[in-house]
Amino acid sequence: MQEFDQKVAFVTGAGGGMGYRVACDLLAAGAKVLMFDLKPQPETIPGDSDQSIYVQGDLTDEAEVATACARAIDAFGGIDCLANVAGALWFGRDRSALEMELDVWDQVMAINLKSMVHTARHVVPSMRMRGGGAMVHFSSTQCMRGDPAPQDAYQAAKAGVVAFSKSLAIQLAGDRIRSNVIYPGPTESPMQDRWNENPDARQATAGAIPLGRVGSVEDMSNACLFLLSDRASFITGTELLVDGGLQAKP
Repeated sequence: MQEFDQKVAFVTGAGGGMGYRVACDLLAAGAKVLMFDLKPQPETIPGDSDQSIYVQGDLTDEAEVATACARAIDAFGGIDCLANVAGALWFGRDRSALEMELDVWDQVMAINLKSMVHTARHVVPSMRMRGGGAMVHFSSTQCMRGDPAPQDAYQAAKAGVVAFSKSLAIQLAGDRIRSNVIYPGPTESPMQDRWNENPDARQATAGAIPLGRVGSVEDMSNACLFLLSDRASFITGTELLVDGGLQAKP
């Protein structure tokens, strides 16, 4: 039996990068998946056509999230897993809070933090009805330090993800609903497509990581599926660093 057979997952950011990889790996492991993203549907989605639904929508619009959750429940019977993977890193516009446009601050916060409130609000009732569930929220190692070239809204939002996840973990433990965080380190994904124009920056980043390489979307998906799975049934309210040892360096 596949590990996620009979499970239903809601995955955000599923139109590319980490979210797409998480969705594909869940499908390969037997889950049924509602894939949600602002981007158009990817050309290839693995599995049977009745195993997945792709919804192109805006996570910052709670009504659209509610409609997508209802669609997953109607089609698949409920929701067991939530992977909050979507995020936005706005180079150039997101900088020091002392000088950035505050409407940019609000938009970055809405995409990277408030969107996770929207998804949690609308999947938890179904998880309760099904006797439990698991959530994984993607933060970033960038929120664990200061930065001479700051992206203050992104860093603050990603720190908020951690606090929100811990609160959910305690609130929902009695419902057998787990909530955990992944801290991705530097990762080869569309969010870092600037590396395509500057391979030296990629090489320098890899050289700073103890394991000698940047992360892959597969690395992040492997960690996510572990935390969503029954193998992590005694893990909640915690964070998993997936950064090649970068945060362990003195």
